[in-house]
Order: sequence, then structure tokens, then C-alpha cells
Amino acid sequence: MPELPEVETIKRGLEKCIVGKKISKVHILCEKSFRGKPELIEGQEIVGIDRRGKALLIRLKNKLTVMVHLRMTGQMIHDGLERFAAGHPDESFHEEMPGRFTRIYVDLSDGTHLYFNDLRKFGFWAVMDKLDLATDKFLNSLGAEPWDMKPKDFWEMLQRHQNSPVKAVILDQHNIAGVGNIYADEGCFYAEILPWRKCGDLKRKEADKLLEGLCSVMQASIDSGGSTMKDYVKADGTRGNYLEKFAKVFRREGQECPRCGGEILKTRTAGRGTHYCEGCQK
Repeated sequence: MPELPEVETIKRGLEKCIVGKKISKVHILCEKSFRGKPELIEGQEIVGIDRRGKALLIRLKNKLTVMVHLRMTGQMIHDGLERFAAGHPDESFHEEMPGRFTRIYVDLSDGTHLYFNDLRKFGFWAVMDKLDLATDKFLNSLGAEPWDMKPKDFWEMLQRHQNSPVKAVILDQHNIAGVGNIYADEGCFYAEILPWRKCGDLKRKEADKLLEGLCSVMQASIDSGGSTMKDYVKADGTRGNYLEKFAKVFRREGQECPRCGGEILKTRTAGRGTHYCEGCQK
């Protein structure tokens, strides 16, 4: 699944392609992939795209919203004068659309098309009104995003989980939204703390630095177009370069630590592969 910086990058790319256009017709090729009544969004202008956590929110002029979850293998493809693709990369990016994995596609008012492909059918589109958005279990379960949390609130959240490892707590989307495995490792490295330390053992200044680190590494990833992973590309079909330019420990096991010169190691914490430097993370 793309992490928050990747979904933000997708959002920014698609904004250039579809905002200001009307949805002329909705074609549903897989009933499982579409929730709601398609006729409610037909004829409606796309006025903006928001993001909450890892979900895209396509806003329409009639105040309805289409929530899009890419999940593991979802793709968003706009086929205009140039093709823009976002999500899980495979040969579908270069196939004629609709393709064999196309689950939904819409005709847009300028004659172009927006396609939703999903190999494993875990992703979906959902038509939602204001009440749906206000009561949606997924959206309401999300914690605040790192840059929306004050240090005091972050500290208090950690204190509610004193016996849990730091990494497990910040990966839990109920506690803080959008932090995935890459950015949890990088945030802990930034704060010079080991990912498996118990939250109750942290000092306030360490917690403040951890929040600062999460914001810093995730913003750097957004600015660079997201991380380069084997199953992620940007909205224009190219790859992000965060791991090459900015990542300090993630997927760098066996290499020299850029801060202290020690060896970067890998273990498992919170059920995830975890990268760290034993020399400068305490």
C-alpha cells in the first residue's frame, strides 16, 4: 500500500488532470469496487481533490465526495493527450484502456477518461455525502497527521501507551495517521531512539524530536515525489527518489551510518522489518 507521501503525490498529480472537468458517465466493470449510486456523480464537476491519511477524496460540485482507496494494487490512470498513471505499476500503464484489470472508469467532459485498475480487487470507490463522511468508521478512526499534532498532544498520546514499543504506536493509524514503515524507521533515526523502546521510557524532549522527525522525513518525501518502491510510481508514471536522496537507514542494512559511521542493522519490530543504527540510536 502506498504511504501517505505517495498518496499526497498522487493527489497533486491528478489535480492537474481532472479538476474542473465533469464526470459524464460512470462505467462499473466490477460491482465490488464501487459503493453507492453512480448516477449521483454523473454530470457533476470535479472541484478538488483532498486526502485524509492514505485515502483520496474527490470533491464534486453537488457536495458529494468520491472516496478512493488504492489499497495494495490500485491504479488511477488518466488517458488524455498524455497518460498519467498512479499507484501499483505493471504493464497496465502501457496497455489500451479499459484493460483487463480495469474495475471502474469514467468519461470526462473534455473527452478524456479516468480509469481505476485493481489487480486484487481490494481497493474501491465510495460515493459519500456530508453525513457519510462525518460518520465513516475508517475516516473517524484515523488519528491526526503528524504536522497537525502539537508536541503536547503527541506526548500525551505516547503516554497512553507506556508499555508499547514506540514503532508499534506510531504505526497504528488510530494514534497518528499516515506513518508507514519507512517513515517510522526514519523518524526514530532522526530522534536518535531505538524503535523498540517503550513509550513510557521516553523523555519529553525525545518525544518532541520524534514528532519533529516524522514531520521532517515525510515532508522531504512529499517534496521529492515519494519513495521509490517496486510497487509505486508517481502520477506521471515516473518514480519518486526519497530513498535515494534522503533515507538514512531504511533498506540500507550493512551500510555505514551517515551520522556516526557505525553499521546500519535490520531486525523486526512490531511485526515489520526495522532498520536502525546501534551506535547512535539509544
